[in-house]
Amino acid sequence: MEDFEDLYNKYWKLVFNAAYKRLGDLEIAKDITQDVFVQLFTRQESAPVENIPAYLLISVRNAVFKHLERSGRIVFTDDAALDVPDSKADADAGIRNREFIASFEKLVDTLPPQQKIIFKLKFEEELSSAQIAENLQISPKTVRNQLGKALSALRSSLLFLFSALILSFI
Repeated sequence: MEDFEDLYNKYWKLVFNAAYKRLGDLEIAKDITQDVFVQLFTRQESAPVENIPAYLLISVRNAVFKHLERSGRIVFTDDAALDVPDSKADADAGIRNREFIASFEKLVDTLPPQQKIIFKLKFEEELSSAQIAENLQISPKTVRNQLGKALSALRSSLLFLFSALILSFI
């Protein structure tokens, strides 16, 4: 395990950028960054984290959601209340859509760890290749190569998944 100060120096920009991008508020992003690292520090003593970047990104996302909910800018509702279909066809489409999304998330989880982190930073956090390279302290070329490999693997798997989905309509 890396020294905590080294972890902070290595990843604080990643955490801060993720919080600031979602909130657009410098002070709140700083507070969330501090809270995320305090949680990591206290957790490391009882249950060490294996994938630090993924843990940090999930923690910052959850902290942002908690902040938005506390400030009244977002209200979470019961998922069942949102899924009231107008017809049987809508219900079937909703089920297929949820199944497809779940299958896609499982496919992303099968990627090698570095590819998965880079993919999520690119498409969930919407960071550029240069930002990802800086945050992960790797070269931009490595980011592009890993992203290309991830997309290639997902593309071939999605083709199979999409074919199966189309066959279910027939």
